[in-house]
Amino acid sequence: MLPTPDTSRTIAVTGATGHLGGRVAARLADAGARLRLVVRDAARAPRLPGAEVVAVPGGYADGEGLQAALTGVDTLYLVSAAEAEDRLQQHLTGVRAAADAGVRRIVYTSFVGARPEATFTLARQHHATERAIADTGLRHTVLRHSMYADFVPFFATLEDGVAVIAAPGGEGRTGFVSRDDLADVGAAVLLRDDDELADRTLDVTGPEALTLDEAAAVLAELTGRPAEYRQQTVEQAWETRRPSGAPDWEVEGWVSSYLAIAAGELAQVSDVVPRLTGSPARSVAEHLRAYPADWAHLRG
Repeated sequence: MLPTPDTSRTIAVTGATGHLGGRVAARLADAGARLRLVVRDAARAPRLPGAEVVAVPGGYADGEGLQAALTGVDTLYLVSAAEAEDRLQQHLTGVRAAADAGVRRIVYTSFVGARPEATFTLARQHHATERAIADTGLRHTVLRHSMYADFVPFFATLEDGVAVIAAPGGEGRTGFVSRDDLADVGAAVLLRDDDELADRTLDVTGPEALTLDEAAAVLAELTGRPAEYRQQTVEQAWETRRPSGAPDWEVEGWVSSYLAIAAGELAQVSDVVPRLTGSPARSVAEHLRAYPADWAHLRG
């Protein structure tokens, strides 16, 4: 059960048109929180009772627009931006806009293992964003999310009736986490404002850490068809992903995420989900059973 909201204070949610921000906003609305949804396109914003919608078409890159949108906000749920070459600069602009707007507290969605020397390139960007938030002096909580459980089916492609995960992930493990659990944790943290969460960094993970072999076994169980993990070299990983047409920085992000798995940098398993929500964290299989559309492409 979520804490009772303080309706004298406004909570702003960014990314409310997305999978995570939308889930968090819905939970906060159900709890009766005073909400402001900060989105690029007001027409796509969820219609939630009592929620104010403010559009900033330029997103985090529009510092002035974001500052205006956040004026009068007490707590900001800062969902990390979509992958982009200038993503870190967007984050830094967004953090500065929040501080300049007078926001009192920031809850930021980071990534496990965020540090300057992280193998995963985007985890380095998350670390820099975390530092920028801390440097503002604002009260904050950093939620370092593990890799999404719903990514697992999209790691795989069908090859002659076999669901194949081909990647340079070695024998490393990942604490895959359900976005439903991430939303439950995010809403709970946003509605709490106590010293236990102040200026804290929390790893938010699933209940177990799986190898990619074990992830493939989950897909086999769900789909009823064979599934397997095939280890790739770094060169093979680049070779098989370049035909996508994605820019090199994006391919590097994909490949380095698997290398981070191989290096053991995503193997954390924490008790944050049950501790903050009162419910056990969902396993990959439990999450995917609730969303069969996510793995429909593997059923042929």
